[in-house]
Amino acid sequence: MKSFGRWLLWMLLAGVALQLFFLARIALMVVVDPQSTAFMRSELWQVTAKSLGSDKPWRWSQTWVDYDAISPHLKRAVIASEDAGFSEHGGVDWDAIETAWQKNERRQQIADARAEKLAAQQAKRKTPVDPAKTPVVKAPKIVGGSTITQQLAKNLLLSGERSLLRKGQELVLTLMLEAVLDKPRILAIYLNSVEWGEGVFGAEAAAQLYFKKPAAKLSAYEAARLAVMLPSPKFFETRPGSAYLARRAGTIVARMGDVSIP
Repeated sequence: MKSFGRWLLWMLLAGVALQLFFLARIALMVVVDPQSTAFMRSELWQVTAKSLGSDKPWRWSQTWVDYDAISPHLKRAVIASEDAGFSEHGGVDWDAIETAWQKNERRQQIADARAEKLAAQQAKRKTPVDPAKTPVVKAPKIVGGSTITQQLAKNLLLSGERSLLRKGQELVLTLMLEAVLDKPRILAIYLNSVEWGEGVFGAEAAAQLYFKKPAAKLSAYEAARLAVMLPSPKFFETRPGSAYLARRAGTIVARMGDVSIP
């Protein structure tokens, strides 16, 4: 029992030390601009590996710019698209999480019902069904309720694994970010580090790639198009003429007038 108690104590101390390390990293961001994130470093390895194994040229673009050098249109567009309550909440939007949970449950129920219906239809058939020709019920798309601060906490300091422990750590980091940094600083770090395509990170790199202009000069519609790309940047990067992208951007432009930026 004593050895187990000592082991438990060491685990507790290691956990506390890790949180203090994270807190120190975040405190440093008050005055030091983070030039990379855990997610960016992970992507760097993948982009490099892809370029070495194919004829695809290596591309990596990320340039830090100050908060005032990012168009107010982009700030409004990203808040309108990703986290409408960013300026008011304390890092976690519990209502959004509950809504996302309910949507995911409904989608899972619909997928389960389709799978049961398909199984019943196959059971009624007298001849064996060729597995290669069997229709596949797609897994339901999972809707997230993460705020901008939560997304930043995940990308900034955590790995890409999905587990309850990692989700708990994300919550702790979110509260740390909100406690130590003000809203403009959180938004500045987010906009300078978020992914906007394969090997493309931050508002300045995105503005230069897609519109051949600095982030400070983005129009309302250009900003809205970039904001709509955020959930699936690599997908939309290869589909610039997407009807959904244009339609959704128009919706975001209409919402931007009601958004206040920190």
